[in-house]
Amino acid sequence: MSRFDGKTAVITGGNSGIGLAAAQQFAAEGARVVITGRDTVTLEATAKSLGKQVLAVKVDVTKTSDLDNLFATVRGNYGKIDVLFVNAGGAKVASVADTTEELFDEIANTNFRGAYFTAQKALPLLNDGSAVIFTTSYFDELGMAGTSVVSATKAAVRSLTRTLASELLPRKIRVNAISPGVITTPIFGKLGVPKEVVEQIGKSLQEKIPFKRFGSPEEIAKAVAFLASSDASYVTGVELAVDGGLTQL
Repeated sequence: MSRFDGKTAVITGGNSGIGLAAAQQFAAEGARVVITGRDTVTLEATAKSLGKQVLAVKVDVTKTSDLDNLFATVRGNYGKIDVLFVNAGGAKVASVADTTEELFDEIANTNFRGAYFTAQKALPLLNDGSAVIFTTSYFDELGMAGTSVVSATKAAVRSLTRTLASELLPRKIRVNAISPGVITTPIFGKLGVPKEVVEQIGKSLQEKIPFKRFGSPEEIAKAVAFLASSDASYVTGVELAVDGGLTQL
């Protein structure tokens, strides 16, 4: 028997990168999986590739009406949620001096506001004893130039993880965060800077990682599945770093 047989897992940002790998992991372990994304074409293609137990819902997490539709769809199809992986997010780099109000709002609305209201609106559907996992980042541990907004929003999500874990104790719902290091996902190419700058950033980061390599989405997905499973039954409120030792060594 697989760990998630008969369980329902909802994954925001599930059509690429870490979210996609998590969807594959949960589906392989028997879960009914609901994935969200903003791009209809890639979302539908992803759902088709994952099989019949995967349902795709187009969602922009910055729009509460989309979140309402998501959870109405989940309720109509599956009733309750056993695993909520709040993963949708974005990253663009800019110095504090160069950060516009538009850039600030874009990242803050996606990374923090979107995560906050995704969790809030899921609360009525979460089974007692279920699991919530947020995606944070190694950015919230390091003072890396150019990442002020991303770092601040991920630090806010880290704080939310603790607070929500405390509030949900009476329902035995565990709330944790997964903190990926530098992972080979499409988001690494969407930082809002030229390709050569991305390559320079990548080379510099790889030298700083104790493992001397980037992580894979599959490695993060396995850690997410652990936090979501009964194997982590005595774990709540933590931020699990899966970063090759970047923030620890």
